[in-house]
Amino acid sequence: MYPKNKKIDIVVGIPSYNEADNIEFVAKQIDLGLRKYFPKLKSAIINVDNDSPDNTKDEFLKAKTKTPKIYISTPKGIRGKGNNFYNLFKAAKKLQAKTIIVVDADLKSITPEWISILGKPILNGYDYVTPLYNRHEYDGSITNHLCYPLMYGLLNRAIRQPIAGDFSFSSNLMEYWINKTWYQTTKHYGVDIFMTLGAILGKFKTCQVNLGAKIHKPSAPKLGQMFSQVVGTLFKELSANKDGWQQKKIIKETVFGKEKYQAPQNLSIDYKGIKATALYEFKINQNILKQALSEENYEKIHTMYSQQKLDITGNLWSKIIYDLLYAFDTTDLNSNLIEAMKSLYFGRVVSFIKQSLDLDYKESEALLQKQAESFLKNRSYLLKKYKIS
Repeated sequence: MYPKNKKIDIVVGIPSYNEADNIEFVAKQIDLGLRKYFPKLKSAIINVDNDSPDNTKDEFLKAKTKTPKIYISTPKGIRGKGNNFYNLFKAAKKLQAKTIIVVDADLKSITPEWISILGKPILNGYDYVTPLYNRHEYDGSITNHLCYPLMYGLLNRAIRQPIAGDFSFSSNLMEYWINKTWYQTTKHYGVDIFMTLGAILGKFKTCQVNLGAKIHKPSAPKLGQMFSQVVGTLFKELSANKDGWQQKKIIKETVFGKEKYQAPQNLSIDYKGIKATALYEFKINQNILKQALSEENYEKIHTMYSQQKLDITGNLWSKIIYDLLYAFDTTDLNSNLIEAMKSLYFGRVVSFIKQSLDLDYKESEALLQKQAESFLKNRSYLLKKYKIS
């Protein structure tokens, strides 16, 4: 139910599916933050859910908050994080909210201060705020090895966590997203990268904020719909916006808040399982990859996988991804290519684990930044394929 006074200044959204065990805690932290830092502004907390069967709705609504709460669900049988976001956008628009904050429902590390840190830049004229936080180097591998390096290398934007899940935005940017084309992948896990790319390519005012450590249900490397939906959206948006590739200098984001170093949460990795999956997936997809990769890069990869000695460097990885992006854009391989590239993604993850085994968090982060620099250095490799100078 909407508050009686339907005009709200700040909306905080919590997208969810089966988060009954933690959503009450998150709602309480949001409420404390709104009341402490924005006491004069009208606020609402909205849980946008996928009809969770685990009582997420009840756990959210029973949270003792002074801030009004609203529960919205997709119809029974309709899933997708992007569908949740679309419902949030519609609700925030109906409430005429000017500032919208979103946080993950599985957060253990959220504090009331997060609401202030995420909310203030929007109130001060920014359109999009993304976080900086300490994450285990193997948590968020799609970010580390695909989204961030492509953002850095191809668009010259140093947005470190483009699919983080915890961010804030203005009503103007929200309206821009609503009016864009939503792919099927955007309606699911592709929504975060869709939003970040929209903010960049639409030339909205962006910044980053320090949030400390992110403690949550970590996304260790895994196959499945998330990879396909994120990468599918990423490749479609990049292919459709080649004008955005022409930025010459890295645009460093304004960062608010002091850097808060906190040790990242522990994350166990099934190295042998990931490697076995990489080898198996390559075996069944090598014909597609042979069509997509340059002859030189395919031979290097084929040798590694044949000998079961995976050592994909950041430099080689950047050229592989540029081969795949070009093939995605110029051939009819498309979705088959996204499925086939999982084997190479897992191969890069395995290689990075080996390369970073004896490194601490900061050294591993430096290695990931070096990889991003390789994407920037090799951008000309992709542009030559398109005959773009």
